[in-house]
Amino acid sequence: MNPRKLLLLAVLMALVAAFFALDLGRYFSLEYIRGAREDFAALYQAHPLQVIGAFFGIYVAVTALSLPGAAILTLLGGAIFGLWVGTLVVSFASSLGATLAMLVSRYVLRDAVKSKFGTRLADIDRGIEREGAFYLFTLRLVPVFPFFVINLLMGLTSMKAATFYWVSQLGMLAGTLVYVNAGTQLAQIRSLQGILSPGLIGSFVLLGLFPLVAKKLVEAVQRRKVYARWADRKPKTYDRNLVVIGAGAAGLVTSYIAAVVKAKVTLVEMHRMGGDCLNYGCVPSKALIKTATLARQMRDAADYGLQPTEPRIDFAQVMERVAKVIRDIEPHDSIERYTALGVDVVQGRATIVDPWHVKIERENGGEQVLSTRSIVVATGAAPFVPPLPGLQEVGFLTSDTLWGLRELPARLMVLGGGPIGCELAQSFARLGAQVTQVEMAPRLMLREDEEVSAYARRVLEADGVTVLTGHKALRCEKEGEQQFIVVEAGGQTRRIAFDQLLCAVGRVARVQGFGLEELGIPVNRTVQTNEYLQTVYPNILAAGDVAGPYQLTHVGAHQAWYAAVNGLFGAFRKFKVDYSVIPWCTFIDPEVARVGLNEQEAKEKGIAYEVTRYGIDDLDRAIADSAAHGWVKVLTVPGKDRILGVTIVGAHAGELLAEYVLAMKHGLGLNKILGTIHTYPTLAEANKYAAGEWKRAHQPHGLLRWVQRFHDWQRG
Repeated sequence: MNPRKLLLLAVLMALVAAFFALDLGRYFSLEYIRGAREDFAALYQAHPLQVIGAFFGIYVAVTALSLPGAAILTLLGGAIFGLWVGTLVVSFASSLGATLAMLVSRYVLRDAVKSKFGTRLADIDRGIEREGAFYLFTLRLVPVFPFFVINLLMGLTSMKAATFYWVSQLGMLAGTLVYVNAGTQLAQIRSLQGILSPGLIGSFVLLGLFPLVAKKLVEAVQRRKVYARWADRKPKTYDRNLVVIGAGAAGLVTSYIAAVVKAKVTLVEMHRMGGDCLNYGCVPSKALIKTATLARQMRDAADYGLQPTEPRIDFAQVMERVAKVIRDIEPHDSIERYTALGVDVVQGRATIVDPWHVKIERENGGEQVLSTRSIVVATGAAPFVPPLPGLQEVGFLTSDTLWGLRELPARLMVLGGGPIGCELAQSFARLGAQVTQVEMAPRLMLREDEEVSAYARRVLEADGVTVLTGHKALRCEKEGEQQFIVVEAGGQTRRIAFDQLLCAVGRVARVQGFGLEELGIPVNRTVQTNEYLQTVYPNILAAGDVAGPYQLTHVGAHQAWYAAVNGLFGAFRKFKVDYSVIPWCTFIDPEVARVGLNEQEAKEKGIAYEVTRYGIDDLDRAIADSAAHGWVKVLTVPGKDRILGVTIVGAHAGELLAEYVLAMKHGLGLNKILGTIHTYPTLAEANKYAAGEWKRAHQPHGLLRWVQRFHDWQRG
C-alpha cells in the first residue's frame, strides 16, 4: 500500500478511534436528542443557515466515516427542520456521505482486494456494469441491509461514482421520508425499533421487490415485442420440447440431457454424427499424432538403450489407421445409440422458419416441419480460408479435407501457427514430409507465454519443421506443375515451393443457411447470445463453437448442460454459463496444457501474482521415461496458496492438468495438493513437487529460527 493510502487510512482510523474514545456516541442517542430538541429548534430559529450547514457537515462526516448515528441524525433533522426541509437536507447529506465512503473504500481497499481476488472481482465488475444500478437501487429500498456495508462493498466494484450517487439518493428517499417524518413526532418515539415496525419493514421489502417485479414485466414486454411479428404462428400445442440442430459435442450432449429428463427432443444432423471433433478434429488428429510420435521414438530408440531405426512410412496405411480409429469411436455418437437413449435423430438440413417451427429437409428427399417450444443451434465451426490471391488456383487442404490424403506430400506448407497448425506441422514432419510453417504473428501459439512459444518453436524445429514467424503470406502462384507461396517479412519477399498447402489459420462459426438471418438473430463471428446462451429470442439458444467464446470440444459439452436446462426450464429458472475454470491443451510433443491465467494474461489484466516453477527434468519418472523436459508453472495470489492459473509443458501435460482443474474449480490451494499422496514413481508427482516449491518459498523463517534454538537447547 502506498504512503498516501496508509496516511489516509491512519487518519480515518484515528477519527473513528477518537469518536469512541471521547464517547461522542452519547450525542447520537435517542435520549440526548429528545432532551436537546428544543434547544436545537431555538438555535435553528435564530441562525437557520448556519444550523443547516453544521448539521449537513456533521451528517456527511458521520456517514462518510461509517459511524453509528445516521438514523438518530435523520430523526433530529425531522425534529428541527420539519418534514420537507429535513428530507431535503438529509437526502443530500446522506447521499454525499455515502458516496464519500464508497470513494474512500475504493481508494484504500480496491487495489489490495483486486490483487487477491482479481478474477472474481472482474466477474463482479462485469455484472455491475450490466445491472449494478438496478441491484443498488433494490438494496437501498430495503433497510434490512446496513447502508454503510453497501457503501464499502460498492467501493470495491467499478461502479461510477455519479451512478452510485444518484441511485443512492433515489433509493434511500423512501426510507429518509419515513425517518424524517418520525422525527417530527420525536416526543412520542420511545425506541428506534418502534419506527421500523414489522408492518413497515414488510412494506419496505415489498417496495424492494418492486424493481424485481418491474424487471420481469419489462422482460415480458420485450419478449412480446421480439415475438410480435410471429404471434400468429405460435402454436397452441407443440410436437417437441426441444429441437437441436447439429450433432457435434454440444448438440449430442444437449439432446442427451433433454432425453434424460424425459423431454421429447429431436436432433438434426445434415452430415456426419459426432461433428468436427470425431470426424475431422480431435479424434483423427490424435490418432495421427500417436503414429508420428512412435516414428520419432523409433528414431530415438538409443534413448531407451535400443538400436535406432528409421521407420518405413506407409502413409496410406497410416491414414487408414486414422480412419479405423474414427470408425471404432463412431458407435459412441451413432444414430442407433442416441435413438436408444430416447432421442429422435433425423438426418437432414434444418432451417428455423420462425421461433417455434423448424423445417427439416430429409436426406432421403422428404420434408418435415416440427413445432417446438425451444431450439438449440449447435452447428459448430468450419476452417477459415483466408482471401489469399491464387489460393484457389493452387488448391489447398484444411483440417476437414486433410484426412482424405493417401500420399504423403514431399513438401507441405502450413499456414498458421496456432494449436492446429503446430500439431499437424510436427506430425507430418515426423512422418517424413519437408514442412514449412508460416505465421504472420511474431511467435507461435500467441496466447501462451513467450517461453512456451519459444519452446514450441524449438521442438518443432528439432523435428525438421522450418518455422517462419513474422511472415505475411501475400499470394500463391503456379508455374506449370510447380506451386509457390510468396511471403513477406521486414520488407523482403520470399518465394517458397510446395506440393500441398494446409490452411490452419483458425475456424469460423457455421451460421449461414439455418434461418438465423431471416429471424433477425444477430450474427457476427458467432451467434450472439446472452450469459444464458439465449439469442434475442429466449427460446432459441446456441451452444458450442457456433456460440463461442471458446472453440473447444469440452467447452461445447459444458455449454450443452446450460443450453438444455435453460431451453427446457428457463421460464422458471435460468443458469449463467460458468467459464471460470476452462482447461485446454495443445498436443504437440511435448504437450502444452493450461488452465486459468498465464503470466501474459495476468499482466494484461493487471492482476498481481506469484510464480512457482518446477522443472520436470528433476522428476524421477520423467527421467526413467527419457522424457525429462518441460515444467510446471503455477500462478498464485501473492502470499497465498490460491491458484490463479497453471501452465504445464511436458509429456502427458493434458493429463497432469486435471488435478489443478479440480483444485481451482473447488477452491483448493497448493497446500491441499501438497498434502495429497501421489503414487511413486509417476508423472503426477510433478504437481506435488510444484506445490512443495511454493511451500519452500513461504517457509515461516522466524518460527524456524526459534525451532533451531530449541533443538540447540535440546542438545545441551
